[in-house]
Amino acid sequence: METPQTTVVTFTGTLWSGIEDIYAKVVAHPFITGLLDGTLPRESFRHYVIQDAHYLRGYARTLAVCAARATTDEDTVMFARHAGNTVVVERELHESLLAEMGTTPDQAVAEPIGPTTRAYLDFLAVTAVTGSFAESVGAVLPCYWIYARVGELLRAHGSPDPLYHRWINAYGDDAFQGIVEEVLGVADRLGERLGAEDRLLVGERMRTAARYEWMFWDAAFRHESWPV
Repeated sequence: METPQTTVVTFTGTLWSGIEDIYAKVVAHPFITGLLDGTLPRESFRHYVIQDAHYLRGYARTLAVCAARATTDEDTVMFARHAGNTVVVERELHESLLAEMGTTPDQAVAEPIGPTTRAYLDFLAVTAVTGSFAESVGAVLPCYWIYARVGELLRAHGSPDPLYHRWINAYGDDAFQGIVEEVLGVADRLGERLGAEDRLLVGERMRTAARYEWMFWDAAFRHESWPV
């Protein structure tokens, strides 16, 4: 008689199950579907790229805090490397995309940080400073993981718009997927040592950040600005 196989549920598997409904709304959003069929208005994409440049500068600082609070040397090195790469690599990508849309780096920097961008960055900063290291990892994880999943989806279909297609390739390639796997490995190792209450808290941080990811796409699609 064969012994039934037991399915091992990883901590990251549990975390992903907690945001699957949000991810479904992300990939159904007209910003994402517009990238796929090439109908996304250029102004929405321009708004996104500028806000993403603002966001990633703050995100890199949060990753640097994660590096400082990491509990192993290996995790410190990894998050510090990711923080540096975020500043250098993303800046190059943003500048090239904006140049094709007739916007200079100085013009992009001069545009204000939008409400959703500011709120998301404040959430990440407060979590990184006042929460545990595990909470910080939960908060930064959706930016890695959702982009990787969206990148896979978009790359599988491509886009008839060359500009959108180039952006898709940046987030759907194997190098970025490898970076995401590094962070997932950290999260799973942390999950092995966390109690039930702390695991739930990490899940809450991740779900909040995933909501902000959806809001970020939506803000770009709507050309969000401060009302007063």
